[in-house]
Amino acid sequence: MKFLLIMQINPEIWNALSDEERNEVMNGHGAFIKTIQESGEMISTHALADPSNSASVRGRGGVPAVTDGPFAEAKEYMGGYYLVDCESRERAIELAKLIPDTRVDGLGVEVRPVMFSAGQDM
Repeated sequence: MKFLLIMQINPEIWNALSDEERNEVMNGHGAFIKTIQESGEMISTHALADPSNSASVRGRGGVPAVTDGPFAEAKEYMGGYYLVDCESRERAIELAKLIPDTRVDGLGVEVRPVMFSAGQDM
């Protein structure tokens, strides 16, 4: 089964961390990547740019409209993700617990099953 492990970032919490704490989280991803590569469960991973670099395309009156950035009221945003292929939801949750972001109060990882895949040899 494929799962998306979505790292949720809260900028207030992230910015309140010391440089050492932020580096610990970022460097911890290397060990996590090695773990899921060695287990054969890693498909891909991507870190995303800050939401200030994004655009939202939404329907307005039946016509797509483009605005800068994500939802203004959002406190958290998707900072990146891991796409994994593992045996069960329980294993996906176990892997999510290994992501260093989960050791910081207020940060988290959403575990979501993938329902459809296309465009990649998976």
